[in-house]
Amino acid sequence: MALFKKMAALTDLHVGGKSNSQTHLADCEEYVDWFIETAKKNGCETGISMGDWHNNRNNINLVTLDTSIRLLEKLGKAFDNFYWFPGNHDLFHKDRRDIHSSIFGKHIPGITVVNEVTTKDEVTMVPWLVGDEWKKIQKIKSKYMFGHFELPEFYMNGQILMPDHNQLKLEHLKSQDLVFSGHFHKRQNRGNVWYIGNAFPHNYGDSGDDLRGMMVLEWGKDPQFFNWSNAPKYRNLKLSELIDQKDQIMKTKMYLRVEMDIDISFEEANFLKETFMAEYNIREFSLIAQHKNVESGTADDSPAKFDSVDTIVKRELLSIESDSFDKSVLLDIYKNLQ
Repeated sequence: MALFKKMAALTDLHVGGKSNSQTHLADCEEYVDWFIETAKKNGCETGISMGDWHNNRNNINLVTLDTSIRLLEKLGKAFDNFYWFPGNHDLFHKDRRDIHSSIFGKHIPGITVVNEVTTKDEVTMVPWLVGDEWKKIQKIKSKYMFGHFELPEFYMNGQILMPDHNQLKLEHLKSQDLVFSGHFHKRQNRGNVWYIGNAFPHNYGDSGDDLRGMMVLEWGKDPQFFNWSNAPKYRNLKLSELIDQKDQIMKTKMYLRVEMDIDISFEEANFLKETFMAEYNIREFSLIAQHKNVESGTADDSPAKFDSVDTIVKRELLSIESDSFDKSVLLDIYKNLQ
């Protein structure tokens, strides 16, 4: 017997992100409403959240908790069964699952919390792996596997590949027909493994990548992906691009970093900024002075790149060349600090 006929999957909602901002919480609620509506239109009777439901590993703000419970109640009512397992952001201790922020879901009707590697009716559900659990995964035979994996050679974001950390790898996932994972936010596929893409873009590391939303899987068929069109969007642009293509570029709920690449005063640029923000309901509009070529004194026409702090730190850690430090261990330390 199959565990489901049609399943709707989401991952990495990060409720409580952006320092528990009301804006992000409202985005999470709007997203869940869209997720349920889309799932119902596509005949999904089963749902799953594949980790990192919450953002903060150490505590949950009361307003965030209120939102989280309300969203889970909606999901519990919308599906015959809704499965929910913790990712690394949900765990208080990264190497243990005894304390995690998803546990209260077991008290909500319709929600099934999966806190151990569980196989049921040809489907395996895998919360964030701890200790040597990864060694068992390659031995598990199932049609589908849903997890929160940190696999090497997949993109952590749009720019950085996950290095090999000598644990679970793509080659270990041969005993399953298809494997679906949360954790890395970029939608991507290699072999039989899919990172389905997180719920919606969260920061400038997601600039220009709007392929986020949800997955629908009908038993025995290929996965379908649906993008949330009303999601927040992040863009790094030049002011000339914005002026020439504003009707094509501008959407509501946008976060913009705009490089001043044309001969315009800062006062004039600020006027444009205020006009655009009012007209298009822009959430953030940062004006960035154009980079100059120090040797020639001319403007640098190469595309402006704006990296998130998270991206910069990870890139610098990965660039370390030393016999004394293991880069994968440094990455783990940094993630624990987050």
